[in-house]
Parts: sequence; structure tokens; C-alpha cells
Amino acid sequence: MAFRFDKLTVKAQESVQQAQHLAQDAGNQQLVPLHLLTALLREEQGIVRPLIQKIGANIRQLDSMLDAELKRLPKVTGAGSDVSLSPAMSKVLEKSQDIAQKMKDAFVSTEHLLLALTQVDDQAKRLLELNGVEENDVLSRAADGPRRAAGHRSES
Repeated sequence: MAFRFDKLTVKAQESVQQAQHLAQDAGNQQLVPLHLLTALLREEQGIVRPLIQKIGANIRQLDSMLDAELKRLPKVTGAGSDVSLSPAMSKVLEKSQDIAQKMKDAFVSTEHLLLALTQVDDQAKRLLELNGVEENDVLSRAADGPRRAAGHRSES
């Protein structure tokens, strides 16, 4: 199934765009899950950062580990440095859409993106695991807090 960007909530769209900017600014040719996780964590008004804090992860440590991993990604300089989706990033987006459908949500939220990051085998998943953030933790903590009503396009 093809991923539909029009099915992202406003916050999820902003996070994907921010991830793309991170990749472009760093000279990375591919948008990878590490970029998305970084964008989700840096969104001060979003639900991902507080959710990860509720799970008990050290945000500064996770952010530092993300920075170190991002610096290791291949860089390209010069004109025409377009950013494409890596296969792992495509899987994360498709998985997030799958999760939203299973949860009977009309739109893919940042919560769905985070859940997908905990499921797709990639460096972002490994960093989350190293910091004690796994799928079950996200599901249980997300259920504790206020969730936006299914079908709403914006998140609180």
C-alpha cells in the first residue's frame, strides 16, 4: 500500500518536513528514521517528547545519541542534493499508516510515527530500545494520557 502524506495530522506533517530539513541541512541524501525521531523529539509542543519522558527515558541522552548517529550518516555537497526516502523510512511511514488504521484513526499522528519507529528494525529503533523505549511502553503510556479523538487532523 502506498503511503498517503495527506493522511498525516498537521503535527505529523510538520515532523516529517522538519526531518527532511534536518537531512538537507546535514547534506544527507536520504531521509532516514533517525531524522524523523530527532524531529519528533525536538517538537516542544508535541506529544512525543512528554510521552518518552513518561516512559522514563533520559531525553538529553537520547538526543545526544541521535546527534552522534546523525553525524555518521553519509554527506553529499554541491548542487542537486535532493533528499529521498530511505527504504527504512518508507517502512516507518507505511507502518504508521497501518497502525493508524488498526487503531481506527483516520489520520496518522506523531504517536503513530513513534510506534512505527519502535517496530521497524533500524538504528532509530535500536536507540529507542537502548533508552528503554519499546512498543509496549509507548502503547501503555499513550493510553494513560489524553489522546486526540479519532479522525481529528490536529493533535494537542
